[in-house]
Amino acid sequence: AGARQRQRLERHAAGRRPRRRRRRRLRPRPVVVAVVRHGGSVTPLQGRTQGGTRRRVRSRVLFAYAVLYLVWGSTYLTTKIGVRTLPPFMFGGVRFLVGGLLLYGLVWMLRARRGEPPPKPTRSDWRHLTIVGFVGVFASNGGNVWGVQHLASNQAALLNVSATFWIALLGTFGKRAHPLSSRAALGLAVGFLGTALIAWPSQGWAALTDTTSSAVGAGTLAVLFACFNWAVATNYLRNVETTLDVMTFTGLQMIIGGTLMIATGLLTGEGPAWNWNPTGLAMLAYMTIFSSCLAYTAYGWLSVNMTPAQVSTYA
Repeated sequence: AGARQRQRLERHAAGRRPRRRRRRRLRPRPVVVAVVRHGGSVTPLQGRTQGGTRRRVRSRVLFAYAVLYLVWGSTYLTTKIGVRTLPPFMFGGVRFLVGGLLLYGLVWMLRARRGEPPPKPTRSDWRHLTIVGFVGVFASNGGNVWGVQHLASNQAALLNVSATFWIALLGTFGKRAHPLSSRAALGLAVGFLGTALIAWPSQGWAALTDTTSSAVGAGTLAVLFACFNWAVATNYLRNVETTLDVMTFTGLQMIIGGTLMIATGLLTGEGPAWNWNPTGLAMLAYMTIFSSCLAYTAYGWLSVNMTPAQVSTYA
């Protein structure tokens, strides 16, 4: 301390001002938020790091996750109750067709209120919609709703955990690839082994000759196949470039997938089995409004704005 004071006095005597240390001002880092521009293409936008912006983004993320955890966590039991009285493909098809029409109608109403024209998908948009509607709605949810009729709802819920593995693994490919950390890879590997143990029949290969066990095995394979298709559709949606906003894209893909499921139900003879059972219709209404309209929109937004490993935590 004494030596520094003497140096200051000597500089002052020589007519030089003592140098002051300049503190580096830390500039706030911009928050990168994926937003939908005019036209609907999703691009990262650098926003100001104000508390309001962070709180709004965080509240949207938390609300979307809460919807997925609460709503989709209950869909296995709801679907199981529904397919006891209603045929599976017709149950799923009506759910998605009505849900898609409701979402698309809401988009039209909101645009008309703002004085904007209705959305006009391009050829590229229709190609993407057809792929996601076939893989993500028809193949995925069709396989799930068919397999649940042969499985207990808790077993179907555990098997759907395999979607976490596929979503995170396939998320390492594509334009917006996101690598896995060693800890995440280890956790996914443990989860995959656990799913394999659940799927393996207790009787081993002898279960293939038993009628009841064969039905359970077919349901298990259908659910696992559905989970893989869901992961493919999720990562395709993450990398797709479209002119449509999330709600419009979700509504149209559900209309396409629901139409395919109804057609499959009619071709497989499910038409005469359709009935107006109050319990089945109540389950159908719940799945249409909460699972299709609300949760699907939240999932579509998260799949674009979050990493694949983060999105897959709902399972």
